[in-house]
Amino acid sequence: MSDDPRHLVATASRILAAQGHDDLIWGHASVRDDEGCWIKSAEWSLGEVTPERVHLVDGAGTVRAGDGPRHSEYPIHTQILAARPDVGAVVHTHPPHAVALAATGQPLRPVSHAANMFVPPAIPRFTATADLILTPELGKQVAAELGDASAVFLVNHGIVTVGPDLQTATVRAVVLERACYQQLLTQSFGGWPTWSDPVESAAKREHIYSDRAVGAVWDHLVRQLAAA
Repeated sequence: MSDDPRHLVATASRILAAQGHDDLIWGHASVRDDEGCWIKSAEWSLGEVTPERVHLVDGAGTVRAGDGPRHSEYPIHTQILAARPDVGAVVHTHPPHAVALAATGQPLRPVSHAANMFVPPAIPRFTATADLILTPELGKQVAAELGDASAVFLVNHGIVTVGPDLQTATVRAVVLERACYQQLLTQSFGGWPTWSDPVESAAKREHIYSDRAVGAVWDHLVRQLAAA
């Protein structure tokens, strides 16, 4: 794959769409740049993103390179990147099962392999507003709630995942939605659900979600996209 961040954002966007994160024209992924971040332009669905539909937005919301209208929620990306030097990429989407689980108030439980990528500790919950994150001040609040975690629930809104690169942030978004789906599915059958204890969860995270494995998952998702 090209090292051009526009190609990377386009590929990640289409992967997210293929994995159930498409929400009409909403949702976005970004890659850090010295001037801000590369992010898709507004008014396109995740599944429609091409490199030509990705532009560079600075911390003030000015489009510095590329074409198209800027997403109004750019502060999610710019403020997290400003607060987290370790983060190289940010994903914000509205996947249905993650939104549903967060709205119930339940914590994510490691009832399957997937949730062990994130918990314990519990995934933070941003509840200051369920409206769009339209200002740098709100972006800073999201970044503060995220803290040093890899994901945050924007309750009644969506999710944010981060990573050292967009490959990792994208895989985390995909796995988080799968984890939420599995928990809701488990609960739908009644009975008394079980889940891994913290010691087992930590071991499973180490055994399953190594950097190499996450990279292999990304490669798999790229291959699936090409095959489709």
